Amino acid sequence: MLREVRKWNMEKAKEFLQLNKEEAESVSRLNIQPTRVGFQCSFYEDFALRGIRVDTVQPGFVSCTLKVPPCLTDKSGNLAKGAVANLVDEVGAAVVHVEGLPMNVSVDMSISFLGTAKLNDKLEITSKVLGQRGSYSGTIVLVRNKATRELIAEGRHSLFGKKSSKL
Repeated sequence: MLREVRKWNMEKAKEFLQLNKEEAESVSRLNIQPTRVGFQCSFYEDFALRGIRVDTVQPGFVSCTLKVPPCLTDKSGNLAKGAVANLVDEVGAAVVHVEGLPMNVSVDMSISFLGTAKLNDKLEITSKVLGQRGSYSGTIVLVRNKATRELIAEGRHSLFGKKSSKL
């Protein structure tokens, strides 16, 4: 019975993700150039992080500002939950990244969604290293509305990577 329910759920998910003719044509017109690893941002990074500004970098701490763009909003005009998860992933990883070493790999993320941000809201995204043991690092990422100081989300991010003594 459980197997049949899973199969039915998978079929429903496939149906939901199918593109209609207009959407398929729109996607086929996208011009995405290949990137060279380490030299350029990928399409994903460019799309998800376009407009983010790094304000402060200190050992174990990063602070950024982002004005919520239309491409990161949901149908209700709010900052999409997936966009918040991406910010937690990217800014959480940036605070433990060491130049010259490969990017760390995300092991676990836990995000508490505490508020909403609207189109054109200015956000402050801060990330702080909670600790490091060997190649394992823990960070906390806070996403706040810059004007109201309302906490939009709090994310805990665990990463694994090459060991560094610079943190």
